[in-house]
Amino acid sequence: MSSSTAALAAAAAAASAALLVLAAFAGGVEARERESAWLPAAKKMAAAPKKVAAAAAAKVPAVIVFGDSTVDTGNNNVVATMLKSNFPPYGRDLGAATGRFCNGRLPPDFMSEALGLPPLVPAYLDPAYGIADFARGVCFASAGTGLDNATAGVLAVIPLWKEVEYFKEYQRRLRRHAGRAAARRIVRDALYVVSIGTNDFLENYFLLVTGRFKQFTVGEFEDFLVAQAAGFLAAIHRLGARRVAFAGLSAIGCLPLERTLNALRGGCVEEYNQVARDYNVKLNAMIAGLQSSLPGLKIAYVPVYDDMLNLINNPSTLGLENVEQGCCATGMFEMSYLCNEKNPLTCPDADKYFFWDSFHPTEKVNRFFANSTLQICLRELLS
Repeated sequence: MSSSTAALAAAAAAASAALLVLAAFAGGVEARERESAWLPAAKKMAAAPKKVAAAAAAKVPAVIVFGDSTVDTGNNNVVATMLKSNFPPYGRDLGAATGRFCNGRLPPDFMSEALGLPPLVPAYLDPAYGIADFARGVCFASAGTGLDNATAGVLAVIPLWKEVEYFKEYQRRLRRHAGRAAARRIVRDALYVVSIGTNDFLENYFLLVTGRFKQFTVGEFEDFLVAQAAGFLAAIHRLGARRVAFAGLSAIGCLPLERTLNALRGGCVEEYNQVARDYNVKLNAMIAGLQSSLPGLKIAYVPVYDDMLNLINNPSTLGLENVEQGCCATGMFEMSYLCNEKNPLTCPDADKYFFWDSFHPTEKVNRFFANSTLQICLRELLS
């Protein structure tokens, strides 16, 4: 292992302690000129999503979601894993703990509503919903999963290949429900939202639990993940997907848990942020190449990294007061079962926080990300 990889691995290895506690419970700054140009647009995105133009909304019969906890609307509720959030205070501002890793809604929920579809995208494995609901929106995502199948094994969640299998099953059910022609149109014209990749680094590679750190250098692992992403996109294209919003990695070194583990140096873990930037460059290049080789496929890259870091550096844009800790408990390391209603330290107003727990944004920030993503989709996928 190279010295740079060793340094990164050493910083991340401490995170294993947080996972062990969880198991017990379950039983760089942007240039100033760029920031000033970003602020006016950011203020618009801070508002609640407006319904998009009727012509654009009419083009989208459903929102279909793949990925990890950033977009999982409740599939892990019925999976035998320690990584769940179907209990208070999760869902506090939604009125119920649905399995979303948030105090409220996730970006796909806001996007669905803005497109004239239901305000909540149902989880495919949620028994409260049926194919009539899924015909207008469905989520296959699973918290804790990744592009690498080994990532899903760390916390026994749904691997990405299984999400694709559920998508195939969904299409069979959809054909029986709506007929072949209508089902084909729904699948073809749906807006696909994909958010995945963080766990591959923070739960897999840098946690030293799967052996990937021995098999690959960091750069090689980035290449491996990008190849996995390309294979996934090709697979859903073969199954009929044509319009995909694919999120890049966020500034993963600025997550509260990573800040906590970086306490000796303080601030974000710049090495992790550099990995995210390098991966995003490779992902973007792959997307450009894939679009030119797969007929009819349109992919919009979503620059979550830039939006996140700009918001952290300009919190007043969204009326935020804390961009370093989460609202739940101490906000320094808690998520899932460690973020529970028995903890007296949970903040009273999540709208003042960027993060809900030590890993995931608040509903207010999710609304911001949804607006940003919608603008990109309208420009690149729905025009």
